[in-house]
Amino acid sequence: QVPLVESGGGSVQAGDSLRLSCTPSTQSSGQIFESYAWFRQGPREEQEFVAAIDKSSVTIYYAPSLKGRFTVSRDNSKNTVFLQMDSLKPEDSAVYYCAASTFYLGSYYLDRARYTDWGQGTQVTVAS
Repeated sequence: QVPLVESGGGSVQAGDSLRLSCTPSTQSSGQIFESYAWFRQGPREEQEFVAAIDKSSVTIYYAPSLKGRFTVSRDNSKNTVFLQMDSLKPEDSAVYYCAASTFYLGSYYLDRARYTDWGQGTQVTVAS
């Protein structure tokens, strides 16, 4: 397993944007993940799926409630995945986690157990 490192979280006002990044903590490992995903967990809430993307950036999934405001992308040359979050709302406040798998997950992208590598999370706080 290669730990992942998220960055880009912070405290913003409603309507602002943030871009989160996620990359393996040890770039020298050369690990290229087939699937990346973002999950989030708000206070007193269960962890929920946000978005997922495959290696080719052809297969992309979003939580229906977030599609249109959030955009997931990846740069394989930098082994980095991004989550662009626009028009943020207070209910978007959560710890955002990056997850990865060496396998193409296809229809299993929602299954947290399929992801073998996780980051520690980055806090996003949106004030009204």
